[in-house]
Parts: sequence; C-alpha cells; structure tokens
Amino acid sequence: MSILVVGARGMLGQDVVKAFSSDYRVTSLGHRDLDITDQNNTIRVIKKLNPNIVINCAAWTDVDKCESYTEKTIAVNSLGPKNLALACREIDSVLVQISTDYVFDGHKTTPYVEDDPPNPQSVYGKSKLLGEEHVFSLLDRYFIVRSSWLFGENGNNFVSKILALTQKINELAVVYDQVGSPTYTLDLARAIAELVQKNDYGIYHITNNKSCSWYGLTRDILEIAGIQGINVRPIPTKELKRPAARPAYSVLENRKWQSTGHTPLRCYPEALADYLRKHP
Repeated sequence: MSILVVGARGMLGQDVVKAFSSDYRVTSLGHRDLDITDQNNTIRVIKKLNPNIVINCAAWTDVDKCESYTEKTIAVNSLGPKNLALACREIDSVLVQISTDYVFDGHKTTPYVEDDPPNPQSVYGKSKLLGEEHVFSLLDRYFIVRSSWLFGENGNNFVSKILALTQKINELAVVYDQVGSPTYTLDLARAIAELVQKNDYGIYHITNNKSCSWYGLTRDILEIAGIQGINVRPIPTKELKRPAARPAYSVLENRKWQSTGHTPLRCYPEALADYLRKHP
C-alpha cells in the first residue's frame, strides 16, 4: 500500500512519515514540492503518484497572523484540502485531513465530542472548518482528525519555547484560563497509522489523555525537566491582547476513537516526559 504525506517537513508531518515508513511505501512532499493551493498541479501530481492514502499535514498554523492574512489562510487551510479531496476523488483514494480544536468556540465546560456543532471564533478556526467541509462534501472515504496543543521534536512548539525562555529569564507569565489537551506528535502519528488500518471513516478527536491550562502545562514542563528557580505567574488571556480569539475550553473527548476499538492514548505528562528525554 502506498501513502502520500503532504506537508511532510512540518512537526507532525515528519512523525507521520516515520510512523508509516516501516509498513508502507511512503512518498513525502513538503510545501516546496507541492503547493496544494494550485488545484491543477495538485491533481496532476497526485494522479501520477496514485497513492492509496493521502495524509494532509500541510497547514498555516500561525493563529495570530492568520487574522491579518485571510486570503492566504483560506488558500492553504481551506482550498488546499479541497484540491486534495478532488484529486483523491479522481483516483478513489482515502484522504486523512488533520484539523484542530479551534473549530469550537470553547464555551463548553465538558469535553467536545465529534458531533458537537463547530463554531470557530478565529480566521484560523474558520479556515480549518471550511477545509473539513470540503473534504466530507467531496469524499465518502475520509478521516478528519482533530487534535490540539501539539508538541514534537521536529518544530517549534509551546514546550520548546518555554524551555528556551528559562535560559533567558527567571519569571514566566502564562495564561491560566485556556484549557486543552497537550498532544505529542509522535503519539498522534502512530494513532493515525493505526486509524487507517480500518474502514471506519469519519471525524475523530485524537489527543493525549488528560487536560490542563497553559499555566499548568508550564509547571509540568519545569517539574518534569527538573528546572528550578523559575517563577510562573498565572495571567488571564485578555492580558496578552492577542489578535486571534482562543477557545477558553477545547478539550476533545476521543469518543469515536475508543468506540471503534482503539486504545486511549497515554496521558500527556507521560508523553511530555518522553519528549523531554529526547529533547532536553
């Protein structure tokens, strides 16, 4: 079976390539290799490669910049998945589209399940939801995988930023009123490799188990990494004055993942400890 990974040079994409490489014939394309906003070329390239499964890890994820560059955001996060879906429809391939907790408004106080109504509050979230809609309107065979708060070894992320800051300053101000589920890209990639082995198509929430605030995650990072002498000050989101709205509560319940026979992913502190051992 052949797999095409699009956005393969990114933090998640690199782990997805590794997760599939031992059991599948994998082709990996970065954004310089394939511009998914170019519909004709995207269809041409994918028809030529003729993969059984296409996994789309390509996205523009700078949430604040997305507010200022709406056209680019829509092109990459919405029209890109549409073009991939059109290509997959022509060759009858399965598409795996990576999505986000930002499709929800964060007003719930209990974890979001797959059939909760989306209500994104940012340009980024709206663009990702539109990408989802293109996929399920064009294809019968697809997996939409929503995840959240990604960290991994192959790119900048919240954990690596906190570690870098501890080398420069001894006080960190971190928001306490955003709650989600930190997810290790290595675990998510392995879950995707497991997911595609069955034909239970549809929308899935896949995250590491347990949730926390960004403030709580920061304290976990320092504790697990054994870093002392850093004061962590909790602040409200409004103090940061960021351009894009963030969901206050975006914990994703992995209901469909478990109901289709898959084992829950490990708790995020265990995954975080694993990451920190490999990325001190």
